[in-house]
Amino acid sequence: MFEIFGIPSQALFGQLLLGLINGSFYALLSLGLAVIFGMLNIINFTHGAQYMMGAFTAYLLLQYWGINYWAALVIVPIAIGATGIIIERFLLRRLHQLDPLYGLLLTFGLALVIEGLFRNYYGASGQPYNVPESLQGGHNLGFMFLPNYRAWVIVFSLVVCFCTWFAIERTRLGSYLRAATENPTLVRAFGINVSRMVTLTYGFGVGLAALAGVMAAPIYNVSPQMGSDLIIVVFAVVVIGGMGSIMGAIVTGFALGIVEGLTKVFFPEASNTVIFAIMVVVLLVRPAGLFGRSA
Repeated sequence: MFEIFGIPSQALFGQLLLGLINGSFYALLSLGLAVIFGMLNIINFTHGAQYMMGAFTAYLLLQYWGINYWAALVIVPIAIGATGIIIERFLLRRLHQLDPLYGLLLTFGLALVIEGLFRNYYGASGQPYNVPESLQGGHNLGFMFLPNYRAWVIVFSLVVCFCTWFAIERTRLGSYLRAATENPTLVRAFGINVSRMVTLTYGFGVGLAALAGVMAAPIYNVSPQMGSDLIIVVFAVVVIGGMGSIMGAIVTGFALGIVEGLTKVFFPEASNTVIFAIMVVVLLVRPAGLFGRSA
């Protein structure tokens, strides 16, 4: 075992791996938030609860119906995304013409209700979810041990993030979405149903949160608090990257995960606050965020 800056290589690369894993979830969750904010101008505080619902739904599918992890990766985002469509259609749509603060308050209240329901039924203790058999074990790289499932999470998160960015920034559908945020009246004049597009976009953002929840289930205990523990950090990531910026959410999510991991090695006392310290500095220097557009 060799040392880097006086630190054993396994400890350093282990924290880097942990940072990349956390960054994968930061990126996926902040991506969903950025998609929703960019289209609906709503700060979706329910996002953490929907992430938790994704993890719990995967757990319940396995426990009661024997539906495995791979099937859950497909079923859960669709199912939880459908609940998001219902929320947008019957609740958030009524607030579209009002101050965005009302949407924030509504989603914050929904998050508390959802988390409370799960906590009352399942308690505060976490439920285990086994790593799928095909991804158990790992590889010894010499300087560190790389678990297969952790590697899968990082690679799959990158693929999902890239595909989402490509769909929004490089396709005709994405151009319709971006145009609808700027001038919905003009887009309607071309025969496009903007209301349906908004609803499906919210459902897609919620589905990304649920997908992150399924991927997190084998790593963290499935508990009602797992979303509330993470969502404040994710909001900080979105602010640093730029509200509504797709690329900002992806790059900042992974980068801050790595920064957080390295901080645990070199300055552990600051690991829980380093992201918020960076957020303060960015807001002072560039209020729109690193990738955001100034008004």
